[in-house]
Amino acid sequence: MIGRVAVCSWSLRADSGPDLGALAASCGVRHVQLALDPLRQGGEIHGPDGVQAANWDAEETIRALREAGISVVSGMMACAGEDYTTLESIEQTGGVRPTERWGANLGAARANARIAGRLGLKLVTFHAGYMPGSKRDPERRVLIDRINAVVDCFAAVGAGVALETGQETAETLIGVLEEINRPDLGVNFDPANMILYGKGEPIAAMRALSPWIRQVHIKDAKPTKVPGTWGEEVAGGTGAVDWKAFVEIVRTHPRTIDLVIEREGGDQRVADITRAREMIEGLIR
Repeated sequence: MIGRVAVCSWSLRADSGPDLGALAASCGVRHVQLALDPLRQGGEIHGPDGVQAANWDAEETIRALREAGISVVSGMMACAGEDYTTLESIEQTGGVRPTERWGANLGAARANARIAGRLGLKLVTFHAGYMPGSKRDPERRVLIDRINAVVDCFAAVGAGVALETGQETAETLIGVLEEINRPDLGVNFDPANMILYGKGEPIAAMRALSPWIRQVHIKDAKPTKVPGTWGEEVAGGTGAVDWKAFVEIVRTHPRTIDLVIEREGGDQRVADITRAREMIEGLIR
């Protein structure tokens, strides 16, 4: 079932809670998925645009969003040291895979869970990192144990976790989800990531992962012309995603699924997010 239309807070590149509220409202969006790490860190944003100075206070942020009429549909946490320069660099550094950063990431999950609990969030998403396809790969067991540990942190405050799609095929992710087998773990389905990472056709992957979908991202991309390199993220509605089929899967889903606009490239974020909102709202009417 169709839920709320929201926007990822990091897509707007805001530098404070009041700024986020104003930017979201300017896009015609009344709901956000909120990055928790800036609130945890207090003075920095760590993301694909680098490290930016910011003034993030949890209580002030929520107060500012409420005053702007903006609600928070879910949270997001990032993992330390992720390098998105190339497909190879993110394979080595992404998510909870790097052992040398596991302690820091587990500590961040615990702190982010406390914030999620204070905010009353019921869902938090993150990239777990590259998952081995073979059950015989010893690293797969390690990764599953770490995912379980992160989910435990959020379960303690009543929040579920959804894994971002894209860094593995739908088949591999389904195998991991079935092996973990817990109701508080699902998927945040991002169709663009399937294209950007070259991990499968988005609609077929979405249908396969449908039983685990808890939230979706509205993000678009074009496939790479050079194997082994990134695809190109583009404004919603201008890429390779079949949005009509995408919306129909959400519409017929037994759960209520929020649709969260994400834009990670380009210099016209407000305009691109506004166009994506108009596109998706036109399809769900």
